[in-house]
Amino acid sequence: MRAEEPFLVRNADLIFALKTFCASMLALVIALAMDLPRPYWAMATVYITSQPLAGATSSKAFFRVMGTLIGATMTVALVPNLINAPELLCLAIALWVGLCLYLSLLDGTPRSYVFMLAGYTVALIGFPSVSEPGNIFDTAVARLEEISLGIICASLVSTVIFPRSVAPAVAGRVDSWLLDARRLSQVVLLREGTSETRRAKRVKLATDIVEIDTLSTHLAYDRLTDSNAVRGLGEIRLRMLMLLPVIASLEDRLAALGEEALRRHPELKQLLGDLAQWITSDVGARQPADRISAQIAERQAVLDDSASWERIITTSLLSRLRELVDLSRDCRTLSEAIADSRNISTLDLAFHSEAGAAPVRHRDRGLALWSAAGAAIAILICCAFWIGTGWPDGASAPMMAAVACSFFAAQDEPARFIRSFGLWSLVAIVVVAVYLFALVPAISHIEVLVIALAPTFLLYGLLIARPATAGTGMALAANTATLLALQSTYSADFASYANSAVAFFVGVVIAELVTRIARGVGAEWIANRLVLSSWKTLAVAAERRGKRDRAEFAGLMLHRLGLLVQRIAFLSESDRRDADSLAQLRIGINIIDLRRARYGLAASTIHVIDDMLDQLATACRSYSGGGMPSELLTSVDRALARAVKDPNDKPREDALIGLVGIRRGLFPDAPAYRPRSGESVAA
Repeated sequence: MRAEEPFLVRNADLIFALKTFCASMLALVIALAMDLPRPYWAMATVYITSQPLAGATSSKAFFRVMGTLIGATMTVALVPNLINAPELLCLAIALWVGLCLYLSLLDGTPRSYVFMLAGYTVALIGFPSVSEPGNIFDTAVARLEEISLGIICASLVSTVIFPRSVAPAVAGRVDSWLLDARRLSQVVLLREGTSETRRAKRVKLATDIVEIDTLSTHLAYDRLTDSNAVRGLGEIRLRMLMLLPVIASLEDRLAALGEEALRRHPELKQLLGDLAQWITSDVGARQPADRISAQIAERQAVLDDSASWERIITTSLLSRLRELVDLSRDCRTLSEAIADSRNISTLDLAFHSEAGAAPVRHRDRGLALWSAAGAAIAILICCAFWIGTGWPDGASAPMMAAVACSFFAAQDEPARFIRSFGLWSLVAIVVVAVYLFALVPAISHIEVLVIALAPTFLLYGLLIARPATAGTGMALAANTATLLALQSTYSADFASYANSAVAFFVGVVIAELVTRIARGVGAEWIANRLVLSSWKTLAVAAERRGKRDRAEFAGLMLHRLGLLVQRIAFLSESDRRDADSLAQLRIGINIIDLRRARYGLAASTIHVIDDMLDQLATACRSYSGGGMPSELLTSVDRALARAVKDPNDKPREDALIGLVGIRRGLFPDAPAYRPRSGESVAA
């Protein structure tokens, strides 16, 4: 299989390593020729910026320039004005790093690199410059020049030499996701497989959406990608957000009906089989979508005050089948248009979100605040140790504390990653010592230096190219390039190097210790916070009476679900079942549908539904695990009984479908709905 792939694909890791090494040497040589004060910064920037995909390199390069510019500007503003008050200067830098880290964690996208870099750039430039504050402007400008040079070289080589566009990678992942979604749809419609296998497929699809979202962020910066493809992939993403909860809802409705009901209605069973075949068939072998939609419409019964629970469930099922057809047709149409480079705006699409959904992400402000506070405290402890001991080379300690705390704050257990970073930094320290005191003194030509550096940095490039070792490769490459401190003249001193290396390592150790205290929680705590956040989001959805976009809500809940499934082993059984079945997501979408239906209902019906939504919001806000209160089930049934008798046909049907979804999501094991005594609704 591997041998059949093109040469460039088969050897992509090696090609990336060669390209990155060439870009780093180009940056180093140009920096030396320009007589920049710290040419090794340009070399290190290449390894920090470079990614296997050209779009990812370009986006990271842009974000790095922006972050460096903001950080350099802030350094020039802080250091000269506070140099006579070192304690105040340290506090200002620590607070700035903490603020930027907080904003970075709240953003959560690749764009967050701007905030993170703006923070620790002040530490990188400011702390080593306190002994020469008069040169801070020149130092900041030089830092910006060297960073920009490294970025230009990395982007140029990535784009010109055997470029790998991010678009095919995104498109390939999207096609694979849609294929998996079609297979899951077929399994659900035909009631095949076990509930556990279907749950596993749903969880995988939810996780894949988050990964595709992250990869898609780089599309706008990929000059190799057609803008039409970018828009088309964005439209497909929107439908992917809605497709997964629709499939989960179909499975739930079929479970509610049961096999006995399907046997009593062979025409419905035949429709499910036809739809399963339609979804998985090749485009040329499929009947038109309008024909399958017409078959669904033929079986749609009018819901009046004599509607039974089975008829209401069937109507809800048919409504979701119609959505499945529309979403599936749109995804096929968009995929074909992207492949043929057609204009996306000319396509006749069936599904349209109410407000043009923007990607919405989960933000944990409390966790971000704790991480930011930990970074600030670690920097202040390092500064106190540096100032208190009068350590000449102690500036490296708070500098590395800022970098280590910032880099790994987004992880569940950042202290563990900081420790790994520290251990690999020790390896880099040893490697650099060998170069500085054994190899470099004997080298007098740049060509020989390049040859000497090649084996080490090519190995680092190979590590970065592989996802499993990317962090290790990045730590080794960046630290080796920085500590090597290559300049136009050799001036290495062992005592000075040892002092700097010790301070370097002390900063990482203090960062780990403080992070263990500030972020002593693990994946279990974060998983529980994600679950509670979802219930609070449902409460907000129930409390609001205005129209809101379903796709935005789905985007938030699916992003949260993608984060949750990575930690699903730490959840309680009930919370894990909710996550597997997308219960919270389905409940929320039905709440939004129900709110939208309110506008056409009678005032008496609205009153009963609003009372139920208020009770639902209260129950969600006070959720602490386990099931929902039985009083809420009574309230939902009361709303169902009232909605069935509403005189407005279309709003009544929409309201009933929404109420069915809420009831099934909150109380999946409850007996079938039956009207209370005194109600005139047939069961």
